[in-house]
Amino acid sequence: MNAQELLQEISEYCRETGLAESTFGRRAVNDGKLAARLRNGGRITTETLDRIRAFMAQDRGPPSASRSAIIERPREPRPEHASNGSAHATPVHTTMPARVATSNAIASPRPTVPAAPKNNEDPQRNFRFFDNRQKYLLFVNTCSEKWVIANRVGLELASIHPRPPAVRVFDAGVGDGTVLARVMRQMHDRFPHMPFYIVGKEISLEDVRLSLQKMADRFFEHPASVLVLTNLAYAEAPWLAVKSLSAASSMVWHEQALTGNSAHAFEQQITDLEPFLSENWKAKVSPKTGNPVYERPVVLVLYREDHKFLLDPIIPRPGGTQASYDLVMASQPYRARASVDFKAKRVLAPLARALGPGGRMIAIQSHGHDPGMEIIQQVWPGDDPFTTDRHTLLKAVKHELGAAGRDLNFNAYADNRSLFRYDMHTLPSEVSESIGTSTLFAAWNAAIYVAQIEDDRLAEVVSDTRYLEATSEVLRRNGGLWFYDESFVISRRRE
Repeated sequence: MNAQELLQEISEYCRETGLAESTFGRRAVNDGKLAARLRNGGRITTETLDRIRAFMAQDRGPPSASRSAIIERPREPRPEHASNGSAHATPVHTTMPARVATSNAIASPRPTVPAAPKNNEDPQRNFRFFDNRQKYLLFVNTCSEKWVIANRVGLELASIHPRPPAVRVFDAGVGDGTVLARVMRQMHDRFPHMPFYIVGKEISLEDVRLSLQKMADRFFEHPASVLVLTNLAYAEAPWLAVKSLSAASSMVWHEQALTGNSAHAFEQQITDLEPFLSENWKAKVSPKTGNPVYERPVVLVLYREDHKFLLDPIIPRPGGTQASYDLVMASQPYRARASVDFKAKRVLAPLARALGPGGRMIAIQSHGHDPGMEIIQQVWPGDDPFTTDRHTLLKAVKHELGAAGRDLNFNAYADNRSLFRYDMHTLPSEVSESIGTSTLFAAWNAAIYVAQIEDDRLAEVVSDTRYLEATSEVLRRNGGLWFYDESFVISRRRE
């Protein structure tokens, strides 16, 4: 069985029973990080697989036969696994309003969300972040996109006009936190004595973990910071308020005041949030769109205890807060193949509404017309995922906003200002007569990740070596691999 199939079985079981994945792992095989290890490419033995299935079989019939992500080990007689493991520990909250404290209890059993059907007209259904985790991490660590995007966003800091009590920033897709951390460094350099109010939206638990790992140093360098992470939708996250009454009643609002005055102390306290995140930061697949959505709305607020008095007017409170952002970062906030209507109505228009006077939203998306697309075109002639350019998007956003967009400026810019390039990291000696296998695989991964090729389409071409031959030919001809992104800005006029 491959890891994704096993993870799907575990996810369905957890949705049926209301268990968190970490609780499932502890009860089934005494490993709370089982699901996380599988997502990161981990493998298990047949004995562990048997224990997982025996645990799940208590409530339903056993799944069908095993396949090959399992390390074959000799089977030995062993006692039947006891299902009544220790109950999961409730996360310890530093500060939490009484009205949401009970939401940490295990949710009541809920019906299984049916898997989104394959739909050739909507590839979104076949390309989701948790199905492509390894592709994402390999791309982030072999390409310079995050660095280049952070530098591009940093240029906007010269054009914003913060007003008391804080510089207000919204990140519409934190990812692994690389862009946000780099922008925060630039913010400190430009506004060293101004308090920061930063809200980041991210639905992926793995990305939230990676982002938080980068924040301890930020709190040390700029102590007057309030950092908020949330899994709310684009139409909700800037205001930290949900529209559905049922979702509002289950919202988890967690406020963590970091004590001490060293990055090490902050890192320890941030790491201690792991049980809280594992228990609450869960996603499911929307049966309507096939996109990931939260199971329970969560807002995590972090700040330094020794600056609480100064930050009191900035710290958000449950029940909604003011948006009025000075800067909104929307870096790759949607899939390239999503419809224009989805991008404009569900993502960009709500973010534009969240801008304060003089505020600016910079949006960044893939552009194509680069060596990466040459690889894709050789393998899938005629394929072009980047059919919606910035001009079309801005026109759609302006139409969606209507009268609400009268005080906004829509800046597409010329290509020489809008487009920028990022590269795959290679040494000159790596792109030669004999290109190493690891370099070829990294280049292929970068090309298919940027083009957002669905897994079912990949299965058709990786059965032979033609895709590697195409990758090698493009690398040699261009002396490397690079990609183009395009940027555009929506700004609100100053009062």
